Amino acid sequence: MEELFNKCKICPRECMVNRNKKELGYCKASSKLKIGGYHLHMWEEPVLEGNKGSGTIFFSHCNLRCIYCQNYDISIKTQGEEITINRLSDIMIELEDMGASNINLVTPTHYIPLIKKGIITAKKRGLSIPIVYNTSGYEKVESLKLLEGLIDIYMPDFKYYNNELGKYSNVKNYFDITSLAIKEMYRQVGKPKYNKEGFLIKGMIVRHLVLPDNYEDSKKIISYLYKEYKNNIIYSIMNQYTPLRITKYPELNKKTDKEEYNKIIDYAYDLGIRNCFIQEEESQSDSFIPNFKGDNII
Repeated sequence: MEELFNKCKICPRECMVNRNKKELGYCKASSKLKIGGYHLHMWEEPVLEGNKGSGTIFFSHCNLRCIYCQNYDISIKTQGEEITINRLSDIMIELEDMGASNINLVTPTHYIPLIKKGIITAKKRGLSIPIVYNTSGYEKVESLKLLEGLIDIYMPDFKYYNNELGKYSNVKNYFDITSLAIKEMYRQVGKPKYNKEGFLIKGMIVRHLVLPDNYEDSKKIISYLYKEYKNNIIYSIMNQYTPLRITKYPELNKKTDKEEYNKIIDYAYDLGIRNCFIQEEESQSDSFIPNFKGDNII
């Protein structure tokens, strides 16, 4: 499937560069897998954590590159190390042996052809835990279809209802693209299913990070999702926005107001949303920002 890199249009940006010849598109990724690290992660939604954590693999580079990204070191500064497809499958097996409840692929979009091969290889070697696709939501339906039958849990962000807010992610059509991508994800995995311990083994979690002074747009996102999916998906309304660096947008240079966030939670409840995770105010701290120093790679 590496031929898909010859004129890359794996993501909606469709840069059409030849990544096999080291031409770089918007994401700056080559045709080689690059990861910032992997570990057992205990800061995901409780239904994903299991008893020992989610087996998280952080991929370097990103096709969105939001101005407020918390994974800045690997998504924009592109820290990390290149690995082979076989090494990726080794990591998946290693994480399962460590007790991971699932394999959590973080920012995988630009590596779909390679990740697909890695999953297939790992499954042939006996990998049996669910695969989580943890994404910004900015995905092509055609590319997602390449993963059908391999992904158990989709976990997309849904960042903006108003396409104009895509300026924070250097994109003009975020809602248009992401709403279609989420429909495809739901088609593939359907309603949530749990194991006997109550941990998620199939389904979709949609995350929405509440940004400062963004109350009305958050309401529209939540209303849209409930109209389309009712309680057949799991909602995760997040309060952990932390300004990490000064941006040219003054509204992003502060934390989300507590009262505004609580109003959004009340709005979701009044709509009828019940399958929902929320965050306490202490999530607005640096402790929720991933630290990639010391992560396993080799």
